[in-house]
Amino acid sequence: MKRTFKTVFAVLLLVCFTQSCEDRLDLLPEDERITADQAFEDPEAYKEFLAKIYAGISLSGQQGPAGSPDLAGLDEGFSNYLRLYWKMQQLTTDEAIIGWNDGTIQDLHGQVWTAGNEFIRTMYTRLMYQVSLTNEFLRQTTDDKLSSRGVDADLRAEIQVFRAETRFMRALSYWHLMDLFANPPFVTENDAVGAFLPQQIQRADLFNYIESELLDIVDEMAAPRQNEYGRADRAAAWMLLGKLYLNAEVYTNTPRYNDVITYTENIINAGYTIPQIPYFHLFLADNDSNGAQEEVIFTIPFDGLRTQAFGGMTFLTHAPVGGSMNPAEFGINGGWFGIRTTPTFVEQFPNEENSADGRALLYTDGQNKDIEEVGPFNQGYAVAKYRNVDVNGVPGSDASGDHTDIDFPMFRLADVYLMYAEAVLRGGGGSASTAVSYINELRQRAYGDTSGNITQGDLTLDFIIDERSRELYWECHRRTDLVRFGQFSDQGVWQWKGGVQQGVTTEAFRDLMPIPETDLSLNTNLEQNPGY
Repeated sequence: MKRTFKTVFAVLLLVCFTQSCEDRLDLLPEDERITADQAFEDPEAYKEFLAKIYAGISLSGQQGPAGSPDLAGLDEGFSNYLRLYWKMQQLTTDEAIIGWNDGTIQDLHGQVWTAGNEFIRTMYTRLMYQVSLTNEFLRQTTDDKLSSRGVDADLRAEIQVFRAETRFMRALSYWHLMDLFANPPFVTENDAVGAFLPQQIQRADLFNYIESELLDIVDEMAAPRQNEYGRADRAAAWMLLGKLYLNAEVYTNTPRYNDVITYTENIINAGYTIPQIPYFHLFLADNDSNGAQEEVIFTIPFDGLRTQAFGGMTFLTHAPVGGSMNPAEFGINGGWFGIRTTPTFVEQFPNEENSADGRALLYTDGQNKDIEEVGPFNQGYAVAKYRNVDVNGVPGSDASGDHTDIDFPMFRLADVYLMYAEAVLRGGGGSASTAVSYINELRQRAYGDTSGNITQGDLTLDFIIDERSRELYWECHRRTDLVRFGQFSDQGVWQWKGGVQQGVTTEAFRDLMPIPETDLSLNTNLEQNPGY
């Protein structure tokens, strides 16, 4: 396998990144370079390349946790896909604030970023890198390429499934690009390898492209719950379609809530269940086997021994621990004294830190609810959502306590239920009584009984946006949700938004991130988003 990984990475040397000078692989020494045909002499290389594409979200280098980054000049922990995406989706909202003062990181929660923000730039770079990986895999697995290498029929059939999954992964990254940046550069496997300036695609056109890709591949994907753990299946494609349609009014000015109903019903009828286990079990080190996996539609696996990185779940477990919190209770060797939450989030739970809602995983000992200063860890309640221990309190597999076994639930059934309910309220069809029953199923898990149940009269859009936060906080949904509800920039207010303690509204153009100024200076085909 070691040889296979090396040859697969060597194939990637053939990819000449076209977005900017930053978007280049850390090249292997001259004598390590081989041709694509040599790399794929080993039939296992196809699956290993696919593994690299999936690992593009959890890992940011070729050996981990540091020392051989994918992107030259970028620290491996700093440039991790999931870590960056989490910051874009969470630090910019009322759900999270960070005390660190690295570079321009404080500008994210303050919503005062510029086109020179290095965290936004690195997110953009990582997304374009991931797109480039998927494009190269598709170039190397055409019928002509497979025929020229004498690939047998059985492997060719398997590779066709790999290609569908790769197109899903590309659609996922293009969705993130569309959601964050609206109008990114657009490159597919049909573009020649070499230096050129990609054209910019408009948001509505990218929406149509992603939709058409998903519709084209969905029947080629493995049936729901029939693929290997951690790989995408048909339900993952349905989920991404549902996410597109839920936000279609933002992306294209045309609502598609009826399509949300269609695809959420597909998933609901595909055998996923809401396990009646304590809510916090969903985010433990054994969440691949403790029952939580029955709900998860698409997960990003982590393993303390095999996926070592200072991004991903290592970041999400260490960074929220500090103050009087005991790192051993979180299965780690120490806290990083970084992330907390705001009073706005806390106040969504009845009785706050003493809430009967089991989703209120708040740590309050020695913590101030109000954030008078951003830096000190004791300013703001801490969040104890991710713990690197199993249901019996046993720490994860990495004895050092550095790296975690917690898998990140990118898509899960609770989100599907909430999407269905929102689409019903927005006129997409479906059944309000069914929506209430789905919500109550989530709340019965949260409360342990029916005391938190709602009635149909309680089901409003205001309830949905709050319930989405209570159920899905710190799972990379909040920014997109607030934009859809018109509460992200020039409406909603929370502490330190706008860079002031009491919080202020910001300019509406901040619903989009800026195209990084580094790419604008290199690619004359790009136009900046309005306001920047």
